[in-house]
Amino acid sequence: MTLKQTALHAEHIALNARLVDFAGWDMPIQYTGPLDEHHAVRQGAGMFDVAHMSAVDLTGPRTRELLRHLVANDVAKLTVAGRALYTCMLRPDGGVIDDLIIYFLNEGWFRLVVNAGTTEKDLAWITQQAAGFEVGVKHRSDLGILAVQGPTARATVAKYLPAALAEKSLALIAFQAAYEGDLFVGRTGYTGEDGFELILPHADLVTLWQKLVADGVKPCGLGARDTLRLEAGMNLYGQDMDETKHPLESGLGWTLDFSDAARDFIGRAALEPLRGGKSPKKFIGLMLEGRGVLRAHMPVRFANGALGETTSGGFAPSMKQSIAFARVDANAEGNVEVEIRGQWVAARIVKPPFVRNGKVLIATP
Repeated sequence: MTLKQTALHAEHIALNARLVDFAGWDMPIQYTGPLDEHHAVRQGAGMFDVAHMSAVDLTGPRTRELLRHLVANDVAKLTVAGRALYTCMLRPDGGVIDDLIIYFLNEGWFRLVVNAGTTEKDLAWITQQAAGFEVGVKHRSDLGILAVQGPTARATVAKYLPAALAEKSLALIAFQAAYEGDLFVGRTGYTGEDGFELILPHADLVTLWQKLVADGVKPCGLGARDTLRLEAGMNLYGQDMDETKHPLESGLGWTLDFSDAARDFIGRAALEPLRGGKSPKKFIGLMLEGRGVLRAHMPVRFANGALGETTSGGFAPSMKQSIAFARVDANAEGNVEVEIRGQWVAARIVKPPFVRNGKVLIATP
């Protein structure tokens, strides 16, 4: 199978990046090393090629109406142009088709950013649902996405934006975007640090990347992206949730908006009976107390006999501890252990996020 390539592929080759198959794309997992790249984001600025992800524009006078039915969070919250919302798109049985960000640009135009591995099924599902609302669905394959993250990221990026857009961008609050023509800047991210996610034409993407490299912004791969998002308490589609798991057992109950009883979003009927702690599974954070490294799919057991399994796990460089997410029986309580290579190792339940804005939020031994 021939892997797809982003517009930055030649830049990755030039930087001697280690490339891997990620959702059918030839993507960098590291450049100088995941630890080095992780700390660059926490301490300064790092950037990620996320052009394998997709921007999808929905247009038409009934777009808001469609989205109130299509996704579990309520776009009625989006009343100011540029504001964004994180949500899940669900199957009728409550399984997660994808998690995504929606930007409200005007009443006839909303922009979605969806995951790389789910783009084709997302487009098919959205197009099917949109037909009844006469909403146009356009995959913006002409655009790429660049994430620049870290405490110095916004100020650095602003130097290379058109003056008017730079001024607007520096004034953005979290989960807000500004744009000028095809150059789109959102104050969003997947690392637990401040920064921008930029959507722009491919040629401009390459030019901006080169300017930022010359300015000392650290290119970062998927390895650092994973440790950063894990520390930040952010789910990964395909590991922490998928079509077989619903938001209430995936730590995403906060993305479900049941407040408008008349809003019949897809999946609502299946999830209503599970509200109020009635889901048989719950989602927790763990920190290892003994030696070893937590990984996905490790068995978890509790003193009261409850069981579970880790969904994401790894060594947290900012904490120098091993952490994980786990899906466990709803009645789980008491001492907890994780099986690592045939040995049960003590852990403790903690509430994510573990790290935000460079600060460790969990007390470590």
